[in-house]
Amino acid sequence: MPHLPDVVLWSIPAFVLLTVLEMVSYRLHPDEEAAGYETKDAATSIGMGLGSLVFDALWKIPIVAIYAAVYELTPLRIPVLWWTLPLMLLAQDFFYYWSHRGHHVIRILWACHVVHHSSRKFNLTTALRQPWTSWTVWPFYVPMIALGVHPAAVAFCSSANLVYQFWVHTERVGKLPRPFEYVFNTPSHHRVHHASQGGYLDRNFGGILIVWDRLFGSFVAETERPVFGLTKNIDTFNPLRVATHEYAAIARDVRAARSWRERAGRVFRGPGWQPAGNGDDAAPRVPGPGAETSAA
Repeated sequence: MPHLPDVVLWSIPAFVLLTVLEMVSYRLHPDEEAAGYETKDAATSIGMGLGSLVFDALWKIPIVAIYAAVYELTPLRIPVLWWTLPLMLLAQDFFYYWSHRGHHVIRILWACHVVHHSSRKFNLTTALRQPWTSWTVWPFYVPMIALGVHPAAVAFCSSANLVYQFWVHTERVGKLPRPFEYVFNTPSHHRVHHASQGGYLDRNFGGILIVWDRLFGSFVAETERPVFGLTKNIDTFNPLRVATHEYAAIARDVRAARSWRERAGRVFRGPGWQPAGNGDDAAPRVPGPGAETSAA
């Protein structure tokens, strides 16, 4: 088993320091157009992050068991070396892109990911607003395990990806030099991802690299100032409601459905999907490229 550092744990002091610096920057140089900070919102985001640590530890038990079984069954082995680790990071970022995109266009997966988009603020504490039902993510990384990547190496790459994405949750950084913006995910690209305007919805899914979005047609550059949150905001700071509100909405829609086909659509189609003849929105967002759309 490879011995790799816990990059999230080692990054906590930097998370705290950067968040404090961002808060101070808003005090010293206010920006009336920026979403900024709100005490209740920031507290909810931090609470969601702490809660995710507890729930992720529980979900890891069955997930590690599945990964270990796949790893034992595959005859392939990729050692963790100085030159294979960057390739593993590249592969993990590729599968992260598809996981992230899937969690936007399939409603039962969106029910997990919507937590991260539920804040109307966009600051470094928003990065901590993590779901408590991350069990929906693990299937996307099975190919890496099947190709012989040790589960611990996959976990390391996922943690590195998560740590990288912390700094892109800010309005205090404008556009960076063009070569960097072309290759990497940046605050500008991620502001688009968190925006609720129709042209920005379901765009810029990349974790570390933005080139996947450029390759697969989901990239949009930041032009107008983003409006953060959901197309229908939930108006609550209760962590339990933030974590579960979309699952509750799915359950209501499934109970009210008139056929099994509609029930399946309410669960597995896009978050804004409606059966023919129904003009009301089914969920607090509108799906993007490749999915049905409805008015926000």
